[in-house]
Amino acid sequence: MKLLRRKTFLSMRDRLAKLYGKEQAEELATRLYHLIGRYGIDATESRTTRPQWTERDAVLITYADIVRKKGEPPLRTLKNFLQRRARHAINTVHFLPFYPSSSDGGFSVKDYRALDEEFGTWDDLEDLRQEAQVGLMFDLVLNHCSRESAWFKTFTQGIAPEKNYFLVDDPNKDWSKVVRPRVSPLFHETETADGVKSVWTTFSRDQVDLNWKEPDVLFEFVDILLGYISRGARIVRLDAVAFLWKVEGETCIHHEMTHEVVKLLRDLLIVVAPEVTLLTETNVSHVENISYFGSGDEAHMVYQFTLPPLLLHALLRGDSSKLQRWVTSLSSIPRGCTYLNFTASHDGIGLRGLEGWVEGEELDWLVEEVEAKGALLGKRNLPGGKTAVYELNVTYRNALSVENDQEMSARRFMCSQAVMLALQGVPAVYFHSLVGSENWTEGPQREGGENRDINRERLFISELEELLDDPESEQGWILNAFCSMLRSRRYCPAFNPKVRQRVIASEPDLFLLAREPEDGNPVLCCSNFSSEEKQVPEEVIATYFAGREKVRNLLAREDQIFLKSEIILRPYGTAWLTYK
Repeated sequence: MKLLRRKTFLSMRDRLAKLYGKEQAEELATRLYHLIGRYGIDATESRTTRPQWTERDAVLITYADIVRKKGEPPLRTLKNFLQRRARHAINTVHFLPFYPSSSDGGFSVKDYRALDEEFGTWDDLEDLRQEAQVGLMFDLVLNHCSRESAWFKTFTQGIAPEKNYFLVDDPNKDWSKVVRPRVSPLFHETETADGVKSVWTTFSRDQVDLNWKEPDVLFEFVDILLGYISRGARIVRLDAVAFLWKVEGETCIHHEMTHEVVKLLRDLLIVVAPEVTLLTETNVSHVENISYFGSGDEAHMVYQFTLPPLLLHALLRGDSSKLQRWVTSLSSIPRGCTYLNFTASHDGIGLRGLEGWVEGEELDWLVEEVEAKGALLGKRNLPGGKTAVYELNVTYRNALSVENDQEMSARRFMCSQAVMLALQGVPAVYFHSLVGSENWTEGPQREGGENRDINRERLFISELEELLDDPESEQGWILNAFCSMLRSRRYCPAFNPKVRQRVIASEPDLFLLAREPEDGNPVLCCSNFSSEEKQVPEEVIATYFAGREKVRNLLAREDQIFLKSEIILRPYGTAWLTYK
């Protein structure tokens, strides 16, 4: 263990040399060592190795104030909701930025080291962690900060070190190749003590990009990261990390030095908190996305950004053939790494992950189909002045809705969630998916509203509880079905992220996935992608359950299904089949 720490410290010094030059490397490495010590962390002390993920892991994605009750801090309201409604279903809560912010649902951070008092206190957060028995996941918004932050205000005054924290345009430089995730200008003007300057703004005027070529920026974020760990963060999500490093004449996405920063943070965790997981958020094509695994020396976990739009496409088409091929194509990932599987989040349904799978007229069809269900469209700039739809802003439930048939809509939505939960990796569920929310059409229409607000409604707990308790409510059925699936998954070792998966070729309107542990019972996950009843092929059942008289459906109330009888899936039904 001491040898590992020694090797890791040398690795961090080498990475600092790559990022900031050999001349500064030794000084910066010493500075880093002392910063670690400020948190009472002995860098020579032995620590437990980071535990591997298990079938018990499931993440809830939520805002700190997603549920509200008059006179009560939202964090306390959420804690009570989780204790009543989702105990033993969720074991980790991903809090979207709960820091003081000025826009973008918290992602325009004004103060990284504070918890917005509107949501509660650090003690409320700790109470939620302990009493709801969940781990915590924090956002590290490291590409940009708010125009209203103290950092940016000090920058405009020309005071060091903040005067070097931001990127100022030089009209003699060529930024024409920069890859843009938005249609807004790349630079916005701002008044400073030295006159008007144009600062880099990848996402919006209010979100000003930070200059990671300045070592002080790195050390600010190392200090912030250590603070989050001291507050109980189990997973740290690196928001918009792909855009970190800017170089003239280049695309400024996935730069070699960006990967070097992520590797440096990984090394840091090996030394100070090997139990903490580093997750990169890169909404791009699958090949680009998994590059953040590095050689097993970078992110522990990456999002499966291809899954949400491809699964949506498959269910709307009633054709899982491309989904089958994509899952089959997933290559083995480095040891100690895994995927975060999801279908919805606070953002829309990104379409970049479909590159190479659904394009041209078929992609146009998907966009039109979902737009007809109330989706709003997010667009980005392309070279040559063109734009493209890169995101569908809609709840996943609405995206899968069946016209004039609420029950079928709910069943198709839950089929999508069952597929997501069955795949290899750790599942993540957005709060509005958990409770079956529909489009909040008023959100984008409010003053200051944006398209993504359609899936970001804050809910009054009394109204939500009444709806969930209504026996006629589809949302109540969705929540109960969701929690039931999550609990079934939690107690089945075949869903451990380390257990291999295998797609079984089938008719397009079925999706068959086997999870096959080396020492344990397999689970055959069967989903019907059509509005008609479908039979699970007898030859598949015979292959997996040869010599067995009975097979058990983990998702059914009835304990056993006889093998001699046909196994029929209802429209958009799912069965997880195994045996004792």
